[in-house]
Amino acid sequence: MKNFFTSMLGALVALIIFSCGGFLLLLGILGAIASLAARHAGPSSGAVLESGSYLVLNLSGNITDAPPLFNFPASFNSDHAGTLQLRQVVAALRRAEGDSRIAGVLIEGSLEPSAYGSGYAALREVRQALLDFRHSGKPVRAFLETPTLRDYYVASAAGEIDLEPYSTLFLPGLAAEPVFVAGALEKYGVGVQVSRVGKYKSAVETFTRTSMSDEDRAQLQQLLGGIWQSLLTEVGRERHLTPAAIQAMGDSQGLIRADAARRGHLVDRVLYRDQVIAELQQATGRGPGKEPFKQIALTNYARMALPAPAQTGPNRVAVVYAEGEIVDGDGTEGQVGGEKFAREIRQLRQDDRVKAIVLRVNSPGGSVTGSEVIERELQLARKAKPVIVSMGTYAASGGYWISAGADRIFAEPTTVTGSIGVFDVQFNVDRLFGNFGVTFDRVKTGKFADADTITRPKTDEELAIVQREVDWIYGQFLDKVAAGRHLPRARVEEIAQGRVWSGADALKLGLVDEFGGLGAAVRYAAQRANLGPRYGIEEYPTKKDLWETLAEMFQRVGEQGARAPAGGLAGDIAKRVQAELSVLRAFNDPRGLYARLPVQLELGR
Repeated sequence: MKNFFTSMLGALVALIIFSCGGFLLLLGILGAIASLAARHAGPSSGAVLESGSYLVLNLSGNITDAPPLFNFPASFNSDHAGTLQLRQVVAALRRAEGDSRIAGVLIEGSLEPSAYGSGYAALREVRQALLDFRHSGKPVRAFLETPTLRDYYVASAAGEIDLEPYSTLFLPGLAAEPVFVAGALEKYGVGVQVSRVGKYKSAVETFTRTSMSDEDRAQLQQLLGGIWQSLLTEVGRERHLTPAAIQAMGDSQGLIRADAARRGHLVDRVLYRDQVIAELQQATGRGPGKEPFKQIALTNYARMALPAPAQTGPNRVAVVYAEGEIVDGDGTEGQVGGEKFAREIRQLRQDDRVKAIVLRVNSPGGSVTGSEVIERELQLARKAKPVIVSMGTYAASGGYWISAGADRIFAEPTTVTGSIGVFDVQFNVDRLFGNFGVTFDRVKTGKFADADTITRPKTDEELAIVQREVDWIYGQFLDKVAAGRHLPRARVEEIAQGRVWSGADALKLGLVDEFGGLGAAVRYAAQRANLGPRYGIEEYPTKKDLWETLAEMFQRVGEQGARAPAGGLAGDIAKRVQAELSVLRAFNDPRGLYARLPVQLELGR
């Protein structure tokens, strides 16, 4: 008995020591993270900027419109730059133009697009900043290793492009590959009933067809063709090639080997990485050897640079990022929650320091209810101060709903917009359960008491009610666009019909006002509010505190650990399935009404 108690006491003491040690270790880790977060939140990153340094833009990450929670430093030797914010990248390049310590820019790495990041509209703004830097008289170089189309599009702003000898250049064009699940739903006995307005409103076709309709095929062909022509024209202008010549090389060779790319003037030289580094060592005053060339990562440079005088002052321009699908309620990270964004805009409307609001939209739309809640607050804000919209890669359906009433709309030629239409999807599992011998019965006190059930198909009368609601919402959508864009309603109805337009077409149609990125929209907002050269920029939604961020991070790690996709083919399949399921999870409108792009419309690599 004595040995039993001794052993038990020893185990208890060991457990206490282990628990306390683990708790202290956890506190130490959290303290280190907090210290790191505080250090990165400040104006200085601890990086040293030597005179004659190259600013290194490492593309190996994802460029988002909204700022990330945390941003860790990158270097030319690192293989991942994490998440870069569009405005941070552009501001750093603009600042570097006049910084005598910066001798040039080096572009390297390969983008890793995720969610709604690294779209062609955002990349165009980065590319324009690179062109402006180059035109200021400083060199821009690019070193590419098996670049994607997106990588090459950005790198084409460089005055000199070097390609690794065993790399290939892939310029395939753009493609959209919608998924169709009607066959699977039919096979497993899930019924689908849809109501929609607009012959081009093809989002519902995912659930009702096994291939694209003629109307959807035609609109996607025109959309992709317009965006692709814009990309070819911009690349060709810098490479002194015609769009037809670039198209011919891509179509004839597929994967363009390094030597062929050089002969075709798509790149300037074929070099290994060590050769590029040796040249940069010499260019920055470093002799050959182990010491790296003088450099600073763009992320570090952006953190250490103090705000420019033009960006200070008591008055503020608020930049609100609506990036992701629009949902009812508060939503989650990566979604635009109607209630949450409405509260944010309401607070900005009531803040006397905020003199103008810029809404940066990068959204395919979603919930009609969520869109309307946001749009209502924006209209109230317009009565107090200017509201300007900057369209990113996507600003369609619900994304256009919240944009149409702005004082001015900026877009890029490659922006995907329009899609003015509404749909409703009703699922039922009557046959699915029937296959397993499960049946349902019901009692009710009114004709439509069970109209929202999924255990049976909707009756014709119930579908007529839904269609009437869809028609009414579509009419409201047309009215909002007509009033906001000062267009005759008949004209809006003609160009609506759920049709998706490129930014270039949208400008011709009057759906947007002018081409320009987020920076142009901010400058216009400041001018409209008569702020002069001294004003501050504040971004919303604001960053979360450390503990909230850590809680969400651990939760995401747990979720991702349970469903982390493998690499290769299995990983590609898993990612595609997860992407489609994430769209379905965002279908939370209380009335089941949506203004959204075709499900998961992806425009090439």
